[in-house]
Amino acid sequence: MVFIFLCFCLQARLVHPLNTICNPNDSKALEGFQNGLDSRIDGWGNNSLYCCSWKGVTCESSSASDMVQNDSFQSSSMWVVGLELAGNGLKGKLSDSLMGLTHLRTLNLSKNFLRGSLPSNLFDMQNLEVVDLSSNHFSGSISFGSFDAAICGVAGHLEVVNLSSNKYLGKIPFGFGNCSSLQYLSLGSNLLTGSLPEDLFGLPKLKTLDLHDNLLSGELGSNLGNLSNLINLDISVNGFSGFLPDVFINLQNLEQFSANSNKFSGRLPASLLNSRELSFLNLNRNLLNGPIEFNCTAMVRLTFLDLGSNHFNGSIPDSLSSCQQLISVNLARNNFKSQIPEGFKNLRSLSSLSMSNNSLYNLSETLKILQHCPNLTSLVLTKNYHNEVIPADSKFRFKNLKILAIANCGLTGLMPSWLSNSKKLNVLDLSWNHLEGRIPHWFGEFTYLFYLDLSNNSFAGEIPQSLTELQSLIFSNTSSVQAEQTENFPLFKRVNHTANTNLQYNKLWSFPPSLDLSYNMLTGPILPEFGKLQHLHVLNLKFNMLSGQIPGTLSSMTNLETLDLSHNNLSGMIPTSLVCLSFLSTFSVAYNDLYGIIPNGGQFLTFPESSFEGNTKLCGLQFVSCQSQVPQQTEASVVNTTNDTEGSIEFVGLPFGIGVVSGVFVSVIICFRWRFIFPKKSM
Repeated sequence: MVFIFLCFCLQARLVHPLNTICNPNDSKALEGFQNGLDSRIDGWGNNSLYCCSWKGVTCESSSASDMVQNDSFQSSSMWVVGLELAGNGLKGKLSDSLMGLTHLRTLNLSKNFLRGSLPSNLFDMQNLEVVDLSSNHFSGSISFGSFDAAICGVAGHLEVVNLSSNKYLGKIPFGFGNCSSLQYLSLGSNLLTGSLPEDLFGLPKLKTLDLHDNLLSGELGSNLGNLSNLINLDISVNGFSGFLPDVFINLQNLEQFSANSNKFSGRLPASLLNSRELSFLNLNRNLLNGPIEFNCTAMVRLTFLDLGSNHFNGSIPDSLSSCQQLISVNLARNNFKSQIPEGFKNLRSLSSLSMSNNSLYNLSETLKILQHCPNLTSLVLTKNYHNEVIPADSKFRFKNLKILAIANCGLTGLMPSWLSNSKKLNVLDLSWNHLEGRIPHWFGEFTYLFYLDLSNNSFAGEIPQSLTELQSLIFSNTSSVQAEQTENFPLFKRVNHTANTNLQYNKLWSFPPSLDLSYNMLTGPILPEFGKLQHLHVLNLKFNMLSGQIPGTLSSMTNLETLDLSHNNLSGMIPTSLVCLSFLSTFSVAYNDLYGIIPNGGQFLTFPESSFEGNTKLCGLQFVSCQSQVPQQTEASVVNTTNDTEGSIEFVGLPFGIGVVSGVFVSVIICFRWRFIFPKKSM
């Protein structure tokens, strides 16, 4: 009987009957909290006596003995122990009345739009265990109220404090030292400054310390080794400097260490390179130097390694070959001078490898080794192998490769036939080399290719028809492969001839769907079938020797943002149908042999004069009057050309004096008719 009674009492503490009455003080506190918001909370009724039934509110009785003393279980009042309203669109300020919830254990108001400063006595609630106010708009300094010197002087049970992704200023306050139960502390993505308080390293149970993306500075001292239970340490994107302390032998449980984008210098500490539980190490963008040597006999769990953008030198460590669990390796932008170690062929789990911007040599041997990595999907070797011949060995096999970048190497030779076997390629960058010959037809067989950069080479001949048949640029759902996370480090693309200017793409899906064939020696016409590539964002054909007319079918490339046809031998008129390209932000036909009226409407009203210069027979818009060049006409006409393949619609003879409104009106008519040339396709 006693057992049944105790079970009944336990159940009564955990359930939330609709007619359970809240403790009056808690009811008042919740009313005050709601009054501080800009609007009422959905799911909260008008009668605060029954607040335990409100959305996000958890209640329980104080003890079974209290319930025995009551005349009825149903009439007993309940304490609010949880307030969890994450992601509910709350706006307003956090009222001090919330501190009236004296039995509150969990406070989660993350992912809202709350503003203002923290209530001065937030941490005076003695039962608090979890405080999550992350991803709001709180500002000001982090204050512990009247217990500045001891955050856990009252709230001695705190286990989780998450104040990340707000706008807190100033220093991290002193006072964490006596939080003996604290396991998770996140203050990341704020505006905190100064060095770390000493007592922060006196937390015996701390497992996660996240301080990323602040303005913190100073050195990381040896007291870091006191956090013996630490599993995750993230101090990335700050201003920390000095040497990394050689205390990682004391951090036996450390699994993830992120210190990228700081100013750490010197060599990697030996204890870090022997961390047995470490699986994730990111030290990208620091000032670290010297040769490196990993003890992969100890580091058996290492899967992610990013040491890019430092000053490491010597040879690429052969010891990495023994880290059998490695999935992603970034050693780009260092001073390594060597070949790829032959042992890399044993990295069976390796998916992403970036070695760009070093002084590597022997590309043929590199490819011979890496083809044995069956899961390799991203390979970035840009700015190495200077002036070598690109290997033509057709036996190379990279069947799972999605990203390949061997750009800015000065490579010579023809397009290698072994690439035709890499049918899963999404991104191919061979720009800034000296490759020659014709662009092969087999690119059309690449179902997933959406980014092709062959610019700044010496390719000749006509543009192959197969480039107009790239399925991921025609059909909407074949490009969904872009959303896969296949790399965790940036890839840089050189974009300027006169300066070392680069674009940075951090993820596969950040690449704009592009065809860049600029700065080659291509001849022949611009293919009308390019109009089928309705998902292409960038088409760059400048600085070639292309001839013929600009196809009006290009107006069917409805997502086009950049179209550069400058510095060719194109003739004829600019198709007025191009005003239909509503996303076109960059356009140039400069230095060709075009004539007639510049289309008046759509994005053409925003393009500078430089987009049309070097064509002495062009006129219109605000640049050159057409009065003396084009016979005056009284009405607009839309003319269908006789070239069925091109399907071109030219708009001619609109008097320039009619103005912008007429241009826009006619543009609407033209765009409506052009929808039927290459109708939108899907699979």
